[in-house]
Amino acid sequence: MVRVRFAPSPTGPLHMGGVRTALYNYLFAKKQGGTFILRIEDTDQTRFVAGAEDYIQEALDWCGITPDEGPHNPGPYGPYRQSERKPMYRQYAEQLVNSGRAYYAFDTGEELEAMRERAKQSGFPNWQYNSITRERMKNSLTLSKEEVEKRLANGDPYVIRIQLPRDEEVKFEDMVRGWVSVNTRNMDDKVLFKSDGMPTYHLANIVDDYLMKITHVIRGEEWLPSAPLHVLLYRYLGWEDARPAFAHLPLLLRPDGNGKLSKRDGDRLGFPVFPIDWNPADGESASGYREKGYYPQAFVNMLAFLGWNPGTEQEVFSLDELVQSFDISRVSKAGARFDFDKTKWFNQQYLRMQPEADLATVLAAKLTEKGISLNEEKTAYLVPLLKERAVFPEDLVTEAVAILQAPEIYDEKSIEKRYNSEAANVLSAFYEVLKQRGDADAADYDVLIKSFLESRGLGFGKLGPALRLALTGVMAGPSLPDVLYLIGSDEALRRIEYFKQRFSL
Repeated sequence: MVRVRFAPSPTGPLHMGGVRTALYNYLFAKKQGGTFILRIEDTDQTRFVAGAEDYIQEALDWCGITPDEGPHNPGPYGPYRQSERKPMYRQYAEQLVNSGRAYYAFDTGEELEAMRERAKQSGFPNWQYNSITRERMKNSLTLSKEEVEKRLANGDPYVIRIQLPRDEEVKFEDMVRGWVSVNTRNMDDKVLFKSDGMPTYHLANIVDDYLMKITHVIRGEEWLPSAPLHVLLYRYLGWEDARPAFAHLPLLLRPDGNGKLSKRDGDRLGFPVFPIDWNPADGESASGYREKGYYPQAFVNMLAFLGWNPGTEQEVFSLDELVQSFDISRVSKAGARFDFDKTKWFNQQYLRMQPEADLATVLAAKLTEKGISLNEEKTAYLVPLLKERAVFPEDLVTEAVAILQAPEIYDEKSIEKRYNSEAANVLSAFYEVLKQRGDADAADYDVLIKSFLESRGLGFGKLGPALRLALTGVMAGPSLPDVLYLIGSDEALRRIEYFKQRFSL
């Protein structure tokens, strides 16, 4: 049975890169009929941020990728917060010490910093605590057994570090990157257990993945350098046969492709990098896609294509279609460049797929909030006129208001170019015809305009631009018969009269 986990740290809002990791885990699990788990990795209490866990859960729920097991819906392998699993980690750290695969290190922070500084002064800026340097440090490999026991009995602060071999090639097959090989000469003796009694990520995630029966670890590229260490930990703990398969996902890149996408990039270029708004009681807030008017389906569809492709021309996928189509072998090794215009395109496609009755309901409510009264028939008529140009539901409202409210600002350049004495005379003549006709539907207004022009031997260009400027103030928008139907003849007459007075020739 496939079991995957998304394991974020509650240190702030969930970046869209994290949501993509959760999404790929979800798609992989559901394609295999497996289980998607949320585990909160809060071992680093110094970076814990109140509200972050609830934010993560709410963001996943909004995206439609709710975990099958997690802190909010526990299953048989809990607890699902590492801080609540604290008592279980020490035994595995001690097991590694007792088997000669790890050791106690008593070096203070000041001593470690002094060692780094001395190495830097000697021309070695990237000092590591490793198979060579550990021989000159204060640890259970260099101290006598009696000294170690004394320090432990006295309660001296210590950490537990893994004891890596000096020269061993560590190999594993990654589902995205193929075979990966790293020599332990290029690795350091990472801390597995901290002086505060909490494990580091390296130990905790291995123990948790094993105990939760995780079969596949699908995570970001930033964890690829740690994977050889994790391979060794599975071996040293005697769990090599139960080691999950690894898949390391490509980075999300800035729109120009230069570097990892960050909040600063979003702030600078004007787009969110988080799924939903983040508003902490103290600290910096951040905007999200939900509050910007994006459909969750569009957001998820966009994320799916940042690093994966289905191998077909299809771009718009429902979540169920993504599940059926997802193949992790089609995930790219190269970083995925974020395209905000494409994100808006996805939202536009989903808006167009919404039932027009639903959009009309939203539009009616928003117009009422703005004090604009429009009957049900005309509201329903507006939606198909506007939705092809809209990206967000709010665009429907903006465009509707631009039609239904008399213009206050006019396109002065178009007026200067298109409105002359001849156009004014034609507009005045149409005014009289419209006054006689009164209210009608769009088809009748279309006949009225055509018959007016034909009777005078005029082309549409002699009336259309001036009439559109008088009614809406701009040159773009729905057809003039549609505008006349929506605002009614009385309102149209008022607008024409005002326009002629304001721009008298």
